[in-house]
Amino acid sequence: MRIRLVHGFALLSTGLLAGAFGYGAANLVPTFNAVPLEMRLSFHAELMKMNGITMQAAMGASILGSLTLAVLTAGRARLLAGAAALLALASFLITRFGNVPINGRIKQWALTSAPADHAETLRRWELFNDLRTLTAFAAFVLLIVLAAGGLRAADHAGPDRVARSW
Repeated sequence: MRIRLVHGFALLSTGLLAGAFGYGAANLVPTFNAVPLEMRLSFHAELMKMNGITMQAAMGASILGSLTLAVLTAGRARLLAGAAALLALASFLITRFGNVPINGRIKQWALTSAPADHAETLRRWELFNDLRTLTAFAAFVLLIVLAAGGLRAADHAGPDRVARSW
């Protein structure tokens, strides 16, 4: 039962993460590109204030849930859950070291004005956004594969840790 709960938590948090990034890539980015630059910068800066907490929580929950699932399982399930945790971590690292520094620049531009080379910087932000979306989606797919294929839990009662189905 514990593994089912952890797997459910990992699926939920990673699905929310992939969905949020997917919504942003499919809807927000095209809208950013369709409106005047000043509007994009202002909206982007305000959106990042809200996203700071919620997206960090979703990334942390995805990493924690998948990592916990990897610890509680064995064999192929452990590898897939561990890979999902690494992919969720990659989403976090891409965000932290790719998108967040650019978000800081966008915040400044919203208060002043964008530099002449702003289009290249915004393209880099979109590239990082696409990468983190793909890594979150891949993590979610791995957890779905585990759900579809069934998990095997490590049996801690026996000395040889025989795997049993739940």
